[in-house]
Amino acid sequence: MKNIQLIRPSQTDDIDAIVEEIEVMAKETVTSRLLIIDIRRVTMPKLQRTFNTIVGYNRRDLNKLCYIILIGDGPPDLFMAGKTMDHFVPYLAGNRVDFHPAVFFYDPFLHYEPDEIELSVIGEKFILPDKIPKRLIPFFIQDQNIRVDKIRSYFRATGKNDEVRQSRLRRFRDLYRKSLSEQFPDHADQLKALLSKKGLQLASEKMNLYPLFFEDWVYKLMRRAKRG
Repeated sequence: MKNIQLIRPSQTDDIDAIVEEIEVMAKETVTSRLLIIDIRRVTMPKLQRTFNTIVGYNRRDLNKLCYIILIGDGPPDLFMAGKTMDHFVPYLAGNRVDFHPAVFFYDPFLHYEPDEIELSVIGEKFILPDKIPKRLIPFFIQDQNIRVDKIRSYFRATGKNDEVRQSRLRRFRDLYRKSLSEQFPDHADQLKALLSKKGLQLASEKMNLYPLFFEDWVYKLMRRAKRG
């Protein structure tokens, strides 16, 4: 991975500045081997048009010389539609039509229920939620006001030794296993697949769980793109 250059937008809370920056970067993506796109619902009203432009510039090379990894939340009514993961199928199918991704990662820490967020529209002030989704609060009883970025930083264990990183990764997997088991109690086999590197097959679509095996997928797709 040492010879790979990572290009990303500036780290700022000004979503309009980020949109402008990504618009400028759009044409430059034709030289990219891998595009990692955040498609959470709260940002899509601002970024959908720009993402469509990027996909259009790269359409001929997609899944040959250039691959797309999507990271996002799930369908907005997921937790109101019964206890089944099959509700992801139309959501994943829609993303395939729009982005033709090589792999989709579902991130539970990005998934807020409708009453927790206000989706912005063009021209409105943008608010990016950073509190932990309320359904995950019981798993962090010691600090119910903990921010998602702190949770990610802790489990990422940057700068720690291998033993600490592996220990935190196991705790992270256990957290996901417990929370998802409560949400989908009758789907143990699907949950096992979702926690694996291969991911969960749902009809004609496949879904992985972020950030488990994310680096492995980046490495795999970069190698595949270079061979192409």
